[in-house]
Amino acid sequence: MLNTAELVLATLNARYSHAAFGLRYLTANLGELAEKAAMLEFDLQTPPMDVIEAILRKQPRMVGFGVYIWNVRPLTEIAAMLKRLRPDLILVVGGPEVSHEWEEQPLCALADYVVTGEADETFPALCRRIWNGERPVDKLVVSPPPDTRRLALPYHLYTEEDVRNRVIYVEASRGCPFTCEFCLSSLDQHLNRFPLETLLPAFQDLLDRGVQEFKFVDRTFNLSVPYSLKILEFFLERYRPGLFLHFEMIPDRLPEPLKEILRCFPRGALQFEVGIQTFNEQVAELISRKQHYLRTEENIRWLLAETGAHIHADLIVGLPGEDTESIGRGFDRLLALGPQEIQVNPLKRLRGTPIIRHEKEWGLVFSPEPPYEILRTRLIDFEAMQSLRRFARFWNLYGNSGRFIKTLPLLWQDQASPYAALSAFFSWFHAREGRTHKLALEFLAERLWQYLQDAGGLKADRIAGALVEDLLRDANRDVPPFLRPHVPATITRRSRAPRTAAERLKRQARHAG
Repeated sequence: MLNTAELVLATLNARYSHAAFGLRYLTANLGELAEKAAMLEFDLQTPPMDVIEAILRKQPRMVGFGVYIWNVRPLTEIAAMLKRLRPDLILVVGGPEVSHEWEEQPLCALADYVVTGEADETFPALCRRIWNGERPVDKLVVSPPPDTRRLALPYHLYTEEDVRNRVIYVEASRGCPFTCEFCLSSLDQHLNRFPLETLLPAFQDLLDRGVQEFKFVDRTFNLSVPYSLKILEFFLERYRPGLFLHFEMIPDRLPEPLKEILRCFPRGALQFEVGIQTFNEQVAELISRKQHYLRTEENIRWLLAETGAHIHADLIVGLPGEDTESIGRGFDRLLALGPQEIQVNPLKRLRGTPIIRHEKEWGLVFSPEPPYEILRTRLIDFEAMQSLRRFARFWNLYGNSGRFIKTLPLLWQDQASPYAALSAFFSWFHAREGRTHKLALEFLAERLWQYLQDAGGLKADRIAGALVEDLLRDANRDVPPFLRPHVPATITRRSRAPRTAAERLKRQARHAG
């Protein structure tokens, strides 16, 4: 008997370890149509022909694609071939990438229907109309924000394979009340929370099934302190070694009740994603971003000093009105606070976001292809933007990786600007190697070793001591050949009890030393 389905919901995840949270919500809210449906997940490494074959094997009547900035190009190719092979197939597309400016998109031209916005309720309603023999005339289906009290939760759709191998995404709320012009959430400032009486039992079920890591996708987890406290209390009462919670937080909002409970979590249990984006107050005002910077700095310092939380902070380069000097000052200011990770990202022109209103005044030029990154501005030319991209890549390899926490600061000791010192090293590296990818750890270490001697004037023994400490923090790693003449002969390998599987997977564990 063929394993068929009249309705196929499919998407391409960025990588296998990610899970299609949106497809699970759609499937959970199909009601009586769920028995006709199948959910198919692929990733960007899956050949398009294999995706098509898997879909057609289900012999569907209707296919729905979840479309995002990372998968729109391959899905367009897949949709074109599906329509050639099965012209009768009803194709529906939805997701953030097709929710705005959809008229100009080739994928939307191929689709029979385009569902914009949060489609948890509108997509099942469309399916029911089609199944009842009523084909809507209008191609566009606009989704108003759904009532979170009515939505069926999707967490039972995480399989045992998902629990073992994938990131488990969860959410306590949808929407964002802020108006940052680079973000899609600025287009609708509604904020809807899920009822705790249904949400917490779903979390309990995930815990009972062995889920250890919960990644909350809420934009503003700590906006409502009483609501946040109840969720944190729930997990604290059920804490067990290995539990890991990721939240995106508003950095300038950390009242005392939240501080009290955050102190109670063991080290390594919490990660906060903190969106700084820019420390330039004029730029922040220009893009309608409200942030109390001094309070933000105080809160980050407090979190690092008083809790065991891992702080992942974000900066955006290429914002209107900001030049490289301002970006450098912002990076140095953030680095001085001491977060474990600083993610430096080029500005993206997400479809529908109002950042485009600054295009003429500030000379914003974006790539026309996903992910629509900034190419230049009036204050940062293309060559300088390329240098910023390389800075972001090399900083990810050297700084955010947690591999060089002892050695890397040697670059900027006695320097006025860590950003300037790092930029000089990264430029030297790229001039020599001409690449930013496929760089092994020992190769990175050797280039840092060489630069610190040649340009930094540091003694070999001092650099070697820091590098050995960094490189041998992993179990059973050998001292690389270039360092052996500079360390005692007895130190060739560090053997210790290996980390647990969870620790090995966590970049956070490396920052902990």
